[in-house]
Amino acid sequence: MEKKIMSGSFSDKLQTSSAIYKEKYLAHISIDCVVFGFHNDCLKVLLTRFEGENTWALPGGYVDKNEDIIEAAKNILFRRTGATDVYLNQFKTFGKTGRSEGFFDNYPKGLWQADRFISIGYYALIDFTTLDPKIDMFSDACAWHDIQALPGFTMDHGEIYNEALLQLRRDLNYKPIGYNLLPEKFTLPELQKLYEVILDKELNRGNFYRKMKRYNILKKLDEKRKGGAHKSPDLYVFNGDEYAKALENGFQESW
Repeated sequence: MEKKIMSGSFSDKLQTSSAIYKEKYLAHISIDCVVFGFHNDCLKVLLTRFEGENTWALPGGYVDKNEDIIEAAKNILFRRTGATDVYLNQFKTFGKTGRSEGFFDNYPKGLWQADRFISIGYYALIDFTTLDPKIDMFSDACAWHDIQALPGFTMDHGEIYNEALLQLRRDLNYKPIGYNLLPEKFTLPELQKLYEVILDKELNRGNFYRKMKRYNILKKLDEKRKGGAHKSPDLYVFNGDEYAKALENGFQESW
């Protein structure tokens, strides 16, 4: 179905912001963030939808002329989620010609946003339970989606998402994952489930437990998870200092 030419609020906002953005932001550089969260044994990704569109986009934005790239990424996520404690990893740059080809065809000509942009991709790990996703002036929805049931993506955002998930899986081989995705207290089965969902494969329980305990990034609590039909499992928290060292130095392991 052909998209209708828009003369309403979204088109007006694009035109109004075009001149403002030209003065405020660096030309031809944008940031797209693949935001992962974990909830009810499901890995989720945060997506936004522009007004009048059926496809979904990654949260993104531009770089202020007086702003570092990493600060721009943090500010984009803060505006979208309100989160400040976010793990961010720059994973790839996307610069194919025609990245946004077709998207702006039915909007006014000469928009600054319709110029060719090179996008810096970040993936972010965020505690799902702490966030309240927010729409911005251009969108009518911002919501979590299960990675097993994703909607259609706009422009090349599907490619960016796929690359982010691939890099996250690679990073599991040598970086700890979980501090920003799990609640403060968790069980080893819950941690293993997180790894299995990300890797999309089952892991041997004994091997997983031995590796995790050998890394020295976990601290066992004198508490157990209450409820359920089976024996109450022990609760753990991450050892912040050792976790930070593992992030810096790596594990040199493979799942």
